[in-house]
Amino acid sequence: MIKQLITSAVLGAAMLGSHSLMAADFTLRFGHLANEQNIWHQAAEKFKQEVEANSDGQIEVRLYPSEQLGNEMDVINSIQLGTADMTITGESLQNWAPKAAMMAVPYAFRDSEHLHAAVNGDIGAEIEAQITERTNLVPLAWFERGPRELTSNRPIRTPDELDGLRLRVPNVPLFVDTWQAMGARPTPMAFSEVFTALQQNTLEGQENPLSLIESASFNEVQDYVNMTGHVRSWIYVVIGRNQLESMPEELQQVVRDAAQTMQEYQAELFVDDQARLEQALQERGMEFVEVDVDAFAEKARPAVLEALTEEQRELFDAIQDL
Repeated sequence: MIKQLITSAVLGAAMLGSHSLMAADFTLRFGHLANEQNIWHQAAEKFKQEVEANSDGQIEVRLYPSEQLGNEMDVINSIQLGTADMTITGESLQNWAPKAAMMAVPYAFRDSEHLHAAVNGDIGAEIEAQITERTNLVPLAWFERGPRELTSNRPIRTPDELDGLRLRVPNVPLFVDTWQAMGARPTPMAFSEVFTALQQNTLEGQENPLSLIESASFNEVQDYVNMTGHVRSWIYVVIGRNQLESMPEELQQVVRDAAQTMQEYQAELFVDDQARLEQALQERGMEFVEVDVDAFAEKARPAVLEALTEEQRELFDAIQDL
């Protein structure tokens, strides 16, 4: 009996010792707002797989989707305080780094190729450098976001056809000014209230990416998707600079390599998802309308330029020259 107890104790100690050897040296707490079905979360799962496999278990990645660690600003603050490590964030970073405002300026980009050229080139590097300097967050990867499109119950092909359209916009002064300049009557409103307002005809239209048009079931209260593509934007996966630099260089490289793989994976998912969304909305009765994008961009331009600081306008002009 005594021999059995001693043997059990030795085995238990050995198992505990083995477990401690297997424990990760670093843990990355990665919180974001997307749910588990969203392609951003699927990309985050790819990052977790890559990091844990290629670090030989030295780094553990814990994922917290659906705002489990708080909203976007909460998680940014937590990273800066050291109680979280990674998140997915976009133009909110302009609160610290004004150049990040370029991530959501109407008609800054002509199309997806133009956006890629900017983000992957000197302009993207300039924005990322300011983000790192001002926020202590290091952009590891970026995801393209679906362009914002205008929905309505009548086709709208030119700005003249807006003709005072009662339109919901987020509470973003630049968005309000831009739609007003184009001829609509923009009304800031909480997203949760939009469906009912459209149903009751308090509003006549709204603007959002296809993913939100689908998830909010706007097809039940809107007939047309007018392909204005008025905001083309991207979003960064960021890590705290202190957290990244606390790792040995070889593990920092593991994280950076995994982030690049995640970015490529998300890009594939994004293309497929955009095609799926368009088909799904058409099957639910929405008609897609091609618009005179140049006419919209020209009408919006004075309001956009008026809203930008001198530093931001220089960056906007550099984007236009690409």
